[in-house]
Amino acid sequence: MTDLNRRVFLKQVALVGAGLQAGLLSTGLAKASTPPKMSIAKYRSSPTESEGIAEEAIQLTRRVIDDLGGMSRFVSKGDVVWVKPNIAWDRTPEQAGNTNPDVVATVVKMCFEAGAKNVFVGDNPCNEGERTYPNSRIQPAAEKAGARVVLLDQRKFKKTALNGKALKEWEIYTDMMEVDTFINIPIAKHHSMSGATLGMKNLMGICGGSRSRFHQDLTNVLPDLAVFMKPKLTIMDTIRVLPVHGPRGGNLDDVKRKDTLAAGVDQVAIDAFGAMQLDMEPKKIAHIVEGANRGLGTIDYKSLSPVESIV
Repeated sequence: MTDLNRRVFLKQVALVGAGLQAGLLSTGLAKASTPPKMSIAKYRSSPTESEGIAEEAIQLTRRVIDDLGGMSRFVSKGDVVWVKPNIAWDRTPEQAGNTNPDVVATVVKMCFEAGAKNVFVGDNPCNEGERTYPNSRIQPAAEKAGARVVLLDQRKFKKTALNGKALKEWEIYTDMMEVDTFINIPIAKHHSMSGATLGMKNLMGICGGSRSRFHQDLTNVLPDLAVFMKPKLTIMDTIRVLPVHGPRGGNLDDVKRKDTLAAGVDQVAIDAFGAMQLDMEPKKIAHIVEGANRGLGTIDYKSLSPVESIV
């Protein structure tokens, strides 16, 4: 090898080595800056006056989303967003039949702060929407925050291929499918047939048709919906929970205060956390196990090393 060729060779080796070192460094930085998959925030007290209850929901919501990296991780400038609470029942917030209205309103505000163009809020309720929307207090709170609260138009449910184990096709609300960002905000409640109403079950609100047929195989129907819809963000409302006599509720004696929110991108982990807040064993809830078996996430939410805060 001539001196010239040797110098060229050594230079190339040096450049390759430098490139490998830079690559390793950049990989390390990428790993170090990987955003968390889950966050949990618990309030420092359990307020009873209306202003304190609202402030609790606002602070918890902002904390769990900020601890995930902020709403801009999920919502980009110009996005159209659909926020999907549980607005199924003609119940007040105190009865824990629906998602906390101040959580919903705060999520709406944070979407706009992240640059969202439009934020829609809506559900396919079990009771009449004309009653559930205002009585849940979600409608006035969300509208005040700037959202377009939608009473679903039955003509917009379109038969859609889901290609699931139980649901090969079903009527899905077209506007929910077509947004840039879909955010799921369930409340944790007991359910006599599925064990618990959590994030995956809250997705039944995207469906039209005879949903009572779902009860024949909720173990597979709920993961089918979760695989199809893939929410960018799930926020589990456990400020108040309904560990018995759900999902409708109504008796204030059945409501428990947990004063906690969790948020994340792992649907199974969020549902497992919600089950634990109901004092239920996640591994005994069939649709959570099925979701994990399909690779939707992990039942062991603690393995995600969630960011935990006291607000």
